[in-house]
Amino acid sequence: MATSDRLIDRGRRDGARHLLDLGTEFREARLAAGLSQATLGRAVGASHAGISRIENAAARNVSIRQMDELAAVLGLRLSVKLYPSGRPLRDAAQLALLERLRSHLPRSLVWRTEVPLALPGDLRAWDASIDGDGWTMFVDAETRIRDVQALERRTALKQRDTGTNRVILLIADTRSNRAVLSGIGHPLIRDARSGSSILAALAAGLDPGGSGIVLL
Repeated sequence: MATSDRLIDRGRRDGARHLLDLGTEFREARLAAGLSQATLGRAVGASHAGISRIENAAARNVSIRQMDELAAVLGLRLSVKLYPSGRPLRDAAQLALLERLRSHLPRSLVWRTEVPLALPGDLRAWDASIDGDGWTMFVDAETRIRDVQALERRTALKQRDTGTNRVILLIADTRSNRAVLSGIGHPLIRDARSGSSILAALAAGLDPGGSGIVLL
C-alpha cells in the first residue's frame, strides 16, 4: 500500500525535475532574445540573482505566478495540468469500504491491495484484487462519486490496459451516491451485473463471471 512518505518523495522528485526543465527553457529563451539576467529581472520585478536561481533550479519556493510572468516576458506561455498517475493517499473511509468487501470473502479467495498494472513505468494500481481458482477480480473503491464520467473513463482504461473483464467498482452506499448512479446511462453502469449477484458469488468462493457495481 502506498504511504504518505513514498507519495511525498515522488512529488519532491517530480518538483525537482520540473524546476530543472523550466530553468533550462527560461535560460534558452532569454539567451535567444538577447536579454541579460538583470534586464529580465527588472522586467518581472526580480533581482539578477533571483533569475539566476530560477535558471539553475535553485529557487525552491518560486511560485507558479512568477513562472507565468517570466514566460510571458519571454514570449512563452506556461501550461500546467494534472493527470492521474497512481493512487492517492487513502483516507479512513476508503479503507473501511474495502474492508467491508473483504469481510464478505471466504478464506479460499486471496485478497490483495494496491495491485499495480503490469505495464512498465505505469504507476496506476487497482485498489485491490480477489484471486480465485483460475480467475482474478479487480477492485476500485470510491467513497463519494463526484464526476461519474471521469470515474468511468479511468476505470475503463485500467480495465482495457489490464486485459480483464472482471472489475468491481465498489461504491459507498450513501444517498448521494445512489442518486448519482440512478441518473446516468453510461455503459459501465448500464451493463453492470447486479451487486447482490456478485457478492453472492464471491461469498460462495465462485467466479462472478463479469464486471459490476457493488454498493456497501
